[in-house]
This record gives sequence, C-alpha cells and structure tokens, in this order.
Amino acid sequence: MSQHSTQCDIKDAALAPEGKLRIEWAAREMPVLRLIRDRFSRDLPLKGATIAACLHVTTETANLVLTLQGGGAEVALCASNPLSTQDDVAAALVEYGIPTYAIKGEDNGTYYKHIHATLDHRPHLTLDDGADLLSTLHTERTDLLQGIIGGMEETTTGIIRLRSMAKAGQLKYPVISVNDADTKHLFDNRYGTGQSTIDGITRATNILWAGKKVVVCGYGWCGRGLAMRAKGMGSQVIVMEVDPIRALEAVMDGYQVMRMMDAARIGDIFVTITGGLNTIDKHHIEIMKDGAILANSGHFNVEINIDALKAMAIQQRKIRTFVQEYTLPDARRIFLLGEGRLINLTAAEGHPASVMDMSFANQALSAEYMFNLKTKLQPEVYPVLREIDQEVGRLKLHSMGINIDKLTPEQAQYLESWEMGT
Repeated sequence: MSQHSTQCDIKDAALAPEGKLRIEWAAREMPVLRLIRDRFSRDLPLKGATIAACLHVTTETANLVLTLQGGGAEVALCASNPLSTQDDVAAALVEYGIPTYAIKGEDNGTYYKHIHATLDHRPHLTLDDGADLLSTLHTERTDLLQGIIGGMEETTTGIIRLRSMAKAGQLKYPVISVNDADTKHLFDNRYGTGQSTIDGITRATNILWAGKKVVVCGYGWCGRGLAMRAKGMGSQVIVMEVDPIRALEAVMDGYQVMRMMDAARIGDIFVTITGGLNTIDKHHIEIMKDGAILANSGHFNVEINIDALKAMAIQQRKIRTFVQEYTLPDARRIFLLGEGRLINLTAAEGHPASVMDMSFANQALSAEYMFNLKTKLQPEVYPVLREIDQEVGRLKLHSMGINIDKLTPEQAQYLESWEMGT
C-alpha cells in the first residue's frame, strides 16, 4: 500500500486473483499495447513521470496503466464513472503497486474524494475520460497546475468541455484529444460502443431485439455503431438528430429519421448517445407508450431528464438489478436502466479489449510524446500526431497478420506534384 490509502478493503483484496486473470485475458486481445509495453520496459521513456488517470477501471484500463508503469511512470488511478468500476480489477491493480481509488457504486462524495486522492500524487500528466481530473485541477486544485506538463482526453464529452475552456481562454495546460485519432473514434466509438451498448441493455433486460423499434438519439460515431448493431439484431431503427448532415447520412444509411416528439410516441427502446443535456425530456416521456425502456450510453447521466421522470412517477421500484420501474399517473410504466449512467459499463464490461487496444495505444504514445517534448505546448487542445495514429494502425494490422502495399517513390512524387499527367 502507498502512503495514500487505497479504497480496497479486505473483502476487495480477496478479489485480486480473479482480477489478475481477467486482466491477462484482456491482454490477449491487446497486441498493440503489448508491443508498446515491451518497448517501454526496455527504454523507460516515462521514467520520472507521475501520471494521474481518471478512467473506467476495467481490464482494458488495467493494461494501459501497467504499460505506463512499465515505461517508468508512477501511476495513480481513479474511476471516471461511479458505476463502471470492476472491483476485482481495482484490487488487482493495488497488488501491482498502482494506487487505485475506485469502488463500484460509490456515491458522489466518494467519487470526488477519489479524484482528489489521485491528484494528491502531484502528477505531471493527466489522463481523463470526461475531463473530471482537469476540471478539478482548474477549480479546486489550482496549486498543482504549475507542475502539469499536459494531459490526454479519451472521450467526446470531455473534448467538448475542453474546447469550450480553450475558447474561453480558461485552459491552463495543453491536452491531446485522443478521441480525435482515427484509430480511436472510427473503431472504439463505432464498433466498441455499438456492441457494448447492445450488450449492456441485453444483460440488464434480457429483451429480444428483433422487431423492436429502437430510437438512437444522436448519429455521431457512437450512434452510427449502435444503429448498425441494433439493425443487425433485427430492430427497426429510428434516428433522432439535430445536425442536418448527420441526419441526412442516417437516411442514406437506411434508417428512419424523425423528431424526438414523433419517435417518442412509437419507440420501444430509447438510447441517448449525444453528450448533450435532456435529450429525452419531460414532454417526451409524457407521450411514451407503456413499457418504454430508457438507456444512456453518453458519458454523463444528464441526457435523460431523470429528475422529471421521478417527479412524474407516482410509484417506483427496482424490478431487476439495473432496471428501475417508474409508474406514471395513467398507469403507464417507464423503465430506466442503470440510473441513466453509461449502460455499457454499468450493466456490462464496456468495450471489447480489441478496440480499446488502439485507443489506449494512442494514450500511451501520446503520454510519451507529451512527457518528452523539449518545448512545452501552449494551453490548447491538440490532435494526436498523425505519425502516432498511423503507427497504431500499422501495428494493429501487423498483429492481425495483414500486410498492405506502400507507395513507390514515383507514386508518392506524383501525388504530391501539381503537374498531374494525363
């Protein structure tokens, strides 16, 4: 145990062996991160770095922080969502010498206590999934800002927050948007979120997807993935969007597109995945049919107006582990899954390790890049270096036994020249 007491009691510690086995199982599907970890262990590019990470405490995250530790860094970890922690993984990480502040189901006060405990390690780098570490540093722990070299942000919601801060001139250190890497959002967001959201809802409810009218609220990369997977399960997919180009794309992809007020009347399952506020609001709930199921796969539990739902209900009860039933005055029942939190991590295990392999490879290589920069970057939001993004793609293909062609010097010169031949 470190001098910073971890949140693993004796009962939790007994889970460590199981956690270690599950971490090992996930590692089998994370060959890119394993290659990076091998190099990090030889070269120690993060020697002398202290890294604070606020991420979902899962087997995939465990492989990331062990890679950072292998590169010479001191790493402290807390959860980026109160319901996403896998307690056996947290216990295992403590035994690996990584202070881990996370308990599945922790209340809001404990959640922020854990964030402060992680920051007590006085980090040089921050790794965020939702920007809670960074926002806490900018509001309550400004004394630590001087020692921060930079940070990485994993998710769309966090990047929205950070770009808003940068635009207002309030961002105090540079952050790399891992979410914007092609090897992240084209795969993690689309294939990872699509599959894991279906998995979480299925585990929570044991519903049959075939024939259900599934309303996908938001058609970004995550929404695209969810719509694709729901369609593959036999669902009739309806898309709600506020962006006309994304809405048009959904139409061209073969989905019904309509306003939320129209979809609310006919949907069986509603999944919010926008990153916004009150995507499903009181006036939508008022017209939903009996038995409608509401779930969220966005980072924060604000996309469904849960307070309005509670105020409308004359009775509520827990009907399954992750299912809360709300009975309205006219006897209609609305079912909310996982307290409106990330259903793919609340009721399931999150993204498959194979796609997190690429996302976390970008995290590890971006941390190396940021820590070893000779000149500190300005406090802005930066994309992942194209060289890093492409290297992750190359390593992933290599691990899959796939070879691709390269341009010849003549071909490369032709594409770069303005004198195109006929």
